[in-house]
Amino acid sequence: MAKVVAVIGASNDREKFGNKAVRAYRAEGYRVIPINPRETSVEGLLAYPSVGDVPEAIDIATLYVPPDVGLELLPGIAGKAIPEVWVNPGAESPELLAEARRLKLNVIAACSIIAIGRNPSTL
Repeated sequence: MAKVVAVIGASNDREKFGNKAVRAYRAEGYRVIPINPRETSVEGLLAYPSVGDVPEAIDIATLYVPPDVGLELLPGIAGKAIPEVWVNPGAESPELLAEARRLKLNVIAACSIIAIGRNPSTL
């Protein structure tokens, strides 16, 4: 069964990394759940306002939001007990990383698109 990845900050703008991540993870065989409170769908997939609204378990969360927004979302991510949380370049801040660790989240501060073997500039 494919791993479930929540792309937090998913976008319909194909130039944004939140969209590139949706496409990259889908191309690699993941089941993608877009998270964006202002979108109803992204790349044809049902979008949810938050990870707490997703009715199933999530294996991976990848953040494509500004650090102040990500900081506000961390309690919900922790409450959902997501095993792996990627904080992508531009989404990180010392405060966000410290709070994520305080919440005992398994945080990886790196580009999740590159980590799955894709080049964001080719998406």
